[in-house]
Amino acid sequence: MRVRGNLKGQVVRIGSRLDAGTSAGVRERLHEAVQSGAGDLILDLSELEMIDATGLGVLVGTHRFALDAERRVVLRAVPPRIMRILAVTRLNRVLHVEAQTAAVA
Repeated sequence: MRVRGNLKGQVVRIGSRLDAGTSAGVRERLHEAVQSGAGDLILDLSELEMIDATGLGVLVGTHRFALDAERRVVLRAVPPRIMRILAVTRLNRVLHVEAQTAAVA
């Protein structure tokens, strides 16, 4: 997981898995990012291949933690498979998912 920051917010690149085995470390790093920055906390999910209920809990928990800090969590580059999971669980209505920009021909 890599964190980059600028004046408008921070970008955190999530690895290929967000599950019971990785969630504790990811949760800790995301909460540190919320506390240490300003603006949007953008979670780049482009490399995410697998997420389970524990991983979804990390996203929701980080969202709530960020709201308490008057920040917003934004999910960026959500793979279609992960987007389907967010839709089925209706978390796409709770979490802010950045709109994919259309490719220029």
